[in-house]
Amino acid sequence: METLMVDRVHSSLRLFMHRNAVFLCERLCAQFPSETNVQLLATCYLHNNQPYAAYHILKGKKLPESRYLFAMSCFRMNLLHEAEDTLCPVNEPNIEVPNGATGHYLLGIIYRCTGRMSAAAEQFTQALTLDPLLWAAYEELCILGVAEDADECFSEATALRLQQEHTSTSALEKSNFANENRILTSSLPSSLGDIIPKQMKQLHANNTAEVPSYPHVRATALHVQNSTTSNVAQFDTPSPTATQTSSIVPPPLFRNAHAYQNTISGDAPAKPKANGSNQPLRRKYLDQARLKKVSGRLFNQSSDSMPRRSARLSRDMTINSNSNSNISQFGGNGTDHSSGSRYEVIDEMWTDNVPATSSSASTTEGRFFEQDKAERIMSQDSKVAIGIRELLGLLRTLGEGFRLSCLFKCQEALEVFRKLPESQFNTGWVLCQVGKAYFELVDYLEADHYFELAHLLSPCTLDGMDIYSTVLYHLNAEMRLSYLAQELISIDRLSPQAWCAVGNCFALRKDHETALKNFQRAVQLDSRFAYAHTLCGHEYSALEDYENSLKFYRCALQVDERHYNAWYGLGVVYLRQEKFEFAEHHFRRAFQINPRSSVLMCYLGMALHSLKRNEEALEMLEKAIATDKKNPLPKYQKALILSGLQKYAEALEELERLKEIAPHESSMYALMGKIYKQLNILDKAVFCFGIALDLKPPAADLAIIKSAMEKVHLPDELMDDDL
Repeated sequence: METLMVDRVHSSLRLFMHRNAVFLCERLCAQFPSETNVQLLATCYLHNNQPYAAYHILKGKKLPESRYLFAMSCFRMNLLHEAEDTLCPVNEPNIEVPNGATGHYLLGIIYRCTGRMSAAAEQFTQALTLDPLLWAAYEELCILGVAEDADECFSEATALRLQQEHTSTSALEKSNFANENRILTSSLPSSLGDIIPKQMKQLHANNTAEVPSYPHVRATALHVQNSTTSNVAQFDTPSPTATQTSSIVPPPLFRNAHAYQNTISGDAPAKPKANGSNQPLRRKYLDQARLKKVSGRLFNQSSDSMPRRSARLSRDMTINSNSNSNISQFGGNGTDHSSGSRYEVIDEMWTDNVPATSSSASTTEGRFFEQDKAERIMSQDSKVAIGIRELLGLLRTLGEGFRLSCLFKCQEALEVFRKLPESQFNTGWVLCQVGKAYFELVDYLEADHYFELAHLLSPCTLDGMDIYSTVLYHLNAEMRLSYLAQELISIDRLSPQAWCAVGNCFALRKDHETALKNFQRAVQLDSRFAYAHTLCGHEYSALEDYENSLKFYRCALQVDERHYNAWYGLGVVYLRQEKFEFAEHHFRRAFQINPRSSVLMCYLGMALHSLKRNEEALEMLEKAIATDKKNPLPKYQKALILSGLQKYAEALEELERLKEIAPHESSMYALMGKIYKQLNILDKAVFCFGIALDLKPPAADLAIIKSAMEKVHLPDELMDDDL
């Protein structure tokens, strides 16, 4: 009963019938309250999203599997310290973490959630050491920015180790199977009659009289006589001698049953003398066996040995016809006896009765069989080795691309991802990684292309859709962004990515309060989703609620210390509050995480310029321009600093280059007008101020530009310095 219930519980879990599994497992634990069954019940509770129930029944259990399940329950309930104490008890420092690699991985996640990044990295490394194919552990190391090169992690040495582990496991399984097989063979004679199903006996009730069996089965003479007549008719032999010879019947269909013949107790028949009248039929049977190429050499013997077997058969004609069910049980293809198919299999049990020549042939055949078996094992091991190397090669490429992407070496990551085969490249996960790389490179058009392709190929994949919505926000694609948000909500309205897309849609419409509500909804659904916290901070910053903005940015950093967007947001807030030293510190922290972002370089240069460190600021802005020549912001900031240093010619040259990139930027023409005013080229100054007004600048800049245009003929000391 216990075995049956356990099997049904596992079957229900496999078929996602979680409620049914819980019910059956509760009955199982009530009837058989062992800790193993309690572990199974806890597993059912976790599958059914009832971690509190699993927590209750596992509390105080000491077995490793129970500890792991209890820790998982605590993690699901956000009881992180209790989960940690279960996996790694303080009062038992030498106890092993349960469940090997997965236990270390869970402990690493707990450390990361509690802000102990170095300890988390150690646990993820340990998990990857125990199981090199645990991709989640390598992914976490990449997110922490401490992953080793994928070539080292998924190296040839790792392949050899996995191959050795597979070989040792396979050898152990084969050894266990051989031992079980030996036990089964030794117990076969005494239990054979009990294990044969009655249905098999009934199925072959009409045919079993045709095949001889062994002394433990009885039959009537009438069955034997009918059997002999039908056998002769099947062979189509016209000889009356053959019709009268009752010993002409085919050998039974047992395979590898000579051990059974030797161990059977009682009156096993002796070998009678030859009967020469059996030659034609036996020769015909031999020809059929050779055509089938099944142990044909067993019958390549002298003519005087054949009748001896025939005489033996004649003495066994008193057997029971029901023995054919035994034959069907072991032979596998002896059901259609009327068609002659029973002659297609050679019974190896007769090898004990053939002369020395046949024994020698059997020895040779055994040697060939062992050699063939060894070749098959080697071929299988070779296939396993090839498979391991192919898998590690794939993980090596994916891992290196993901590692470079997490280090924001986006161009190198793209080159690695392009090495993937087409079948792997055109998958949702890879295309989203490519889209993220282009997003970090501020190439929003390419990012849009790959995100759109990923969404088409895998429309129900939500990972990365929050970044896709931000790409559409920067492209001002309001209609497409709205459609994407509706799609994601219809797929899973409980996913934070969907509500981030909805929030970006309202943010694009400048409805910051509604956008903030949607971003807060994403935070409620997943408090560990760092990007949702950052987007809340952006909206509070747009509403000039800097206190709440700082709060959400810090929450994002508590979730992910390497989330550079939050560091950038903090820097922007401090820059607006004119806390330039704080701004410079946070911009520099963001720049250390993502040292290839021209936006971060530009804002760091702005902070340095505000601190009157103009040389450092110009150096950083030059670096930003070299990193992304299409980014207009560092060019404008450089021209602004040069203008402040009264290097008007260099400033105008930089603005002329900027005009080629952003010809419709009103602030650029306003700065050019100011410089021409300083150079006393008033007509050009008025012209530039006029273009700036025609480009419809923001309301805050409109009044400043008008005032500067009106005072263009006044002395410089009367000009406002707000421009």
